[in-house]
Amino acid sequence: MTAVRLLPGTLGSVCARTGFTWAPESSPAARCWSDQQRTSHQRRGDSQFQPSKLDRRDGHLVAKHRTDAQDYLSALLRTERHLASSLILAAVQAGIPIRDLYLQVFQLSQREVGRLWQMNQISVAQEHYCTAATQLIMSQLYPYIFSGERRKRTLIAACVAGDPHEIGARMISDLLEMEGWNTIYLGANVPTSSIIQLMREREVDVLALSATMTFHVPAVERVIADIRHAQEVRPAKIMVGGYPFNIAPELWRQIGADAWAPDAAQAIAVADRLLAMPAPS
Repeated sequence: MTAVRLLPGTLGSVCARTGFTWAPESSPAARCWSDQQRTSHQRRGDSQFQPSKLDRRDGHLVAKHRTDAQDYLSALLRTERHLASSLILAAVQAGIPIRDLYLQVFQLSQREVGRLWQMNQISVAQEHYCTAATQLIMSQLYPYIFSGERRKRTLIAACVAGDPHEIGARMISDLLEMEGWNTIYLGANVPTSSIIQLMREREVDVLALSATMTFHVPAVERVIADIRHAQEVRPAKIMVGGYPFNIAPELWRQIGADAWAPDAAQAIAVADRLLAMPAPS
């Protein structure tokens, strides 16, 4: 039976429901996968490149592209960043929508990287390399991303203090930028005071907060509470995302957020829906 250390507050109950073990952030044990879950995950071996993992439109796989995503990740795992970049740029020249590359190549590849790391098939160094290379390649697409018409909507995206995993928040920012939003991407490990100060200076419609591990959730909860009580901050909707919210789909309500987006694609619809709701008082 998996041991769970219950701590006061929201996250302790999440750990109890999901079988996760909460350990201090500085602890080597703070990887959040219990032995039981890791064994189960290894037994399943569910690759993100299975056809069932890819979106379908008009009866066809979007991005012909299980092969494209596999070729892209294979290049990164061989540390051939320039080859991976050339594959993406060639796809753009062939007319593949940037949005599809984000969702069907970058997002799936990053999930597969996470799966391989969890199964001890790649090292931390390889995981970091793949993520850093993908972020660099994403930046090469910015001339296309920032070329569309603007809508009068502003989003701030940030990872809370202590969370260094930023690529999910960056993907959401880029996808909403493609939809005409003005996005202010703050990156990883952002202090709450900096988020609040920026919200005082800008008219923000939606704040997107990311948490990668379960032990980051209390920080998200604190950010939300501090923003709600901050003086001279224009009311804004708060959307959260990341793995802890995907394994406990009601967690976003418990920590005071306005919505949760399970992935980058759905974040667009969620953000639009939030703006149709009354502003928080």
